Amino acid sequence: MQDHLDDVATTAAVRATVIAGLSRTPRALPPWLFYDAAGSRLFEAITALPEYYLTRAEHEIFHDHGAALLAAAGLDGPATVVELGAGTATKTATLLATLAARGGDVRYIPVDVSGSALAEASAHLAATVPAVAVTPWVTTTAAALPRLAALPGPLAVLFIGSSIGNYDETEASALLAAVRAAVPRGAALVLGTDLRKPLAQLLPAYDDAQGVTAAFNRNLLVRINRELDADFDPARFRHVALWNAARSRVEMHLESVGRQQVRIAAADLELTLADGERIHTESSVKYDAAMVERLMTVAGFARVSTATDRAGRFAVHVARAA
Repeated sequence: MQDHLDDVATTAAVRATVIAGLSRTPRALPPWLFYDAAGSRLFEAITALPEYYLTRAEHEIFHDHGAALLAAAGLDGPATVVELGAGTATKTATLLATLAARGGDVRYIPVDVSGSALAEASAHLAATVPAVAVTPWVTTTAAALPRLAALPGPLAVLFIGSSIGNYDETEASALLAAVRAAVPRGAALVLGTDLRKPLAQLLPAYDDAQGVTAAFNRNLLVRINRELDADFDPARFRHVALWNAARSRVEMHLESVGRQQVRIAAADLELTLADGERIHTESSVKYDAAMVERLMTVAGFARVSTATDRAGRFAVHVARAA
């Protein structure tokens, strides 16, 4: 019954989000819509691509600096670790293993809208870090935050990968401020940020030669077709990845190939898309040190530590609730 209720809630959220996003000008849809079962599998495939350096860089940071990051977060034994947008939690296993080796009960709560991704995470962690108690929450970040206050401490909230980059500066500050409001003073925030770098290295991570990222982007339309009885033709949309210098971010779009009409029956919505019209599906902000410091301070966190991979492509920051 609970699974059914989760499905109903998710379908309602998809419907409301699609109506709002496709009715506005310019059209835009949030990246959480990518992550149905097929989208989660495609993203895992993306993380293994040679062009997609982000996951490997963060793995390297956790391997090289995991113990120091945990110490900065004040996690020396028993702890509760909540990961927002956890996905399959592949990278997190390294950090949890380091924490579990210190002794004491470790509770891990992965939060994600994809139940299939969390099921995979739970199975993987049970096999690799059996000492960690895993309690997945299939829900949105916004719905999860009010539940944090009841969790036992010490508490760390992980928002890793480049997830914070999906938000513009105002949205990112509001999100981290909401996390700060939900946790006690002294609780830790572990935040991953991709760093600015040459476009020759940056753009291929979002437009790979094998077309996996393009398939991931178009799968959003496949999901809308399935869940909302729509008639998008994904083959008539071009995957576009571009650099927006003014906002320091890579953007992904779905660009209409020719003029076309689309009906979304379950949303009672009809669209006319012009040739070349784009639907903005994701942004990925690239940070520098000043941007991170401003983000943390405005949200009510004090940064205490930063580690980067050996090539200086990616950073993981630890902050404490001020």
